[in-house]
Amino acid sequence: MSDVPEATESTRARNRRVAGADPDKRRQILDGAHQVFTARGFDAASMNDIAAAAGVSKGTLYVYFQDKEHLFVALIEREREAQKRGAFEALNDDSDPVRALGNFGLCLVRMINGEFAVSAHRVVIGVAERMPDLGRGFYENGPMLGAGLISRYLDRMVAEGKLVIADTNLAAVQFIDLCQSTLTRPRLFNAVRTPPSEAEIRHVVGEAIAMFMARYGVRPRD
Repeated sequence: MSDVPEATESTRARNRRVAGADPDKRRQILDGAHQVFTARGFDAASMNDIAAAAGVSKGTLYVYFQDKEHLFVALIEREREAQKRGAFEALNDDSDPVRALGNFGLCLVRMINGEFAVSAHRVVIGVAERMPDLGRGFYENGPMLGAGLISRYLDRMVAEGKLVIADTNLAAVQFIDLCQSTLTRPRLFNAVRTPPSEAEIRHVVGEAIAMFMARYGVRPRD
């Protein structure tokens, strides 16, 4: 028996990050994973399938990703980054809170109700109990990041006298939840199997803006 102690999980993860440092190879793997997950779903997909679709060996696949769950989350992050830029730019460039928050809300609801995003949320919630770090990372890089961005925008609008908000962190989360009302939860539970229509999204986001501004908008002086 070897006297060399078994590597800890943190050591293995660190070694994996160092070894799996080729961005082109990582992109190649994620492209193959996207193809497999889209065609077969998360449960039916295997690391063998993904390696074949990506054109890499299974050993190479495990250098970059320790398991299917972490690979799936990495793919989620890539897809989310590609989709959220427009929503974030709306907040950065527009000083009209009704228009800016409305554009952000539309982008957000379209994104999180898409087929891949809904599937991603289900998978992460399903593994979060046994893989809490994975669940926490998904939350911090998604919902928490978005709420922080809105909160900073609200801080700016308060400073400019366009909104009156005591707790912008709470208001940011309230806005996100309002935009998802009646749309996202039914999708997550598969009670509704198709994404909402553009008309449905615009109606819900419009009502969210109306409610938000009724609470936090600056009231005209008598």
